[in-house]
Amino acid sequence: MLDIAEELHRWVEQGRTFAVATVVAVGGSAPRQPGAALAVDSDGTAIGSVSGGCVEGAVYDLCVQALEDGKTVVERFGYSDEDAFAVGLTCGGIIDILVTPVRGGVFPAALAAAVSGEAAALARIVSGPDELMGRALLVRPDGSYEGKLGGHPELDRTAAAEARAMLDAGRTGTVEIGEDGSRCGQPLTLIVESSVPAPRMIVFGAIDFAAALVRVGKFLGYHVTVCDARPVFATPARFPEADEIVVDWPHRYLESTEVDGRTVLCVLTHDAKFDVPLLQAALKLPVAYIGAMGSRRTHEDRNERLRGVGVTELELARLRSPIGLDLGARTPEETALSIGAEIVANRRGGSGVSLTGAHTPIHHEGPREPDGRIGSVA
Repeated sequence: MLDIAEELHRWVEQGRTFAVATVVAVGGSAPRQPGAALAVDSDGTAIGSVSGGCVEGAVYDLCVQALEDGKTVVERFGYSDEDAFAVGLTCGGIIDILVTPVRGGVFPAALAAAVSGEAAALARIVSGPDELMGRALLVRPDGSYEGKLGGHPELDRTAAAEARAMLDAGRTGTVEIGEDGSRCGQPLTLIVESSVPAPRMIVFGAIDFAAALVRVGKFLGYHVTVCDARPVFATPARFPEADEIVVDWPHRYLESTEVDGRTVLCVLTHDAKFDVPLLQAALKLPVAYIGAMGSRRTHEDRNERLRGVGVTELELARLRSPIGLDLGARTPEETALSIGAEIVANRRGGSGVSLTGAHTPIHHEGPREPDGRIGSVA
């Protein structure tokens, strides 16, 4: 539900009552991932989506029913071969939906944290005793929490610890707590939604291609920084959509700023005096993506220079250069699109090939870790 936190936060401030339907589990070719939500208020206004259109009508009705009877339910939707026009996912997937009437509790605090960019996790019971269904905890990065799941404090402590681990990884998904941990006589399943600050995109090189890439980065949900050593080029007037503009030598700025496993680095300077010290530092960092612009000849020359300063072949293998997917791009906007497409493919584990005629999955299991492995859904 945190994917529509901004709108729901406004509803809370306006005193509106509403119910939220949240995707808690998916199977097959489901269009939305765990955490995707649709909400309906008491006036019948709807926001969000849980299936891209397949089952929205039925889920809307469940939200209306939850507002009327105050009950939390979990409903499964899937494709029916016998009646392709019946309520179901005609794409062939299966989704489980948690429908909860929202009446105070920790929900306003969770929404406020998500809107303000604070790190927090919302953990809700989706499988277990009926009387516990939908109960929620709000968990902070330091392990503190608000709310109460059940009658035994061990349940809250166990759930908070599991949610904190998910939050540390910036992941959303389900986690099971065994009977001993749950203290309620049977296992429990929690949906944990992590709200974390936007991932960073750092664009090095204040050129016209960078301006287009900033727009793509913002569209993809990144907090975008532009860095260039030349103050005449690195200006707010040239990059009005950037979150941050830094005038500094690229390698020096990279060494002084914070990055993590979701950060993407786009090196557009294609000038050896900037590229080599920058990439030498970048290729040692556990970031999600490192790409560098330049021709194939520039790429080969740059690789030789990097080897000359001690960069290993394993480190060089992480470098995406020439940057971007092969779209035949020419303009800055087309080039930015190809770079954005490569970042998404790297994040989600996609191949980058056309889906037409391919036998690869449309939706992949999860993003790549910094070392290239496929990880859990974020």
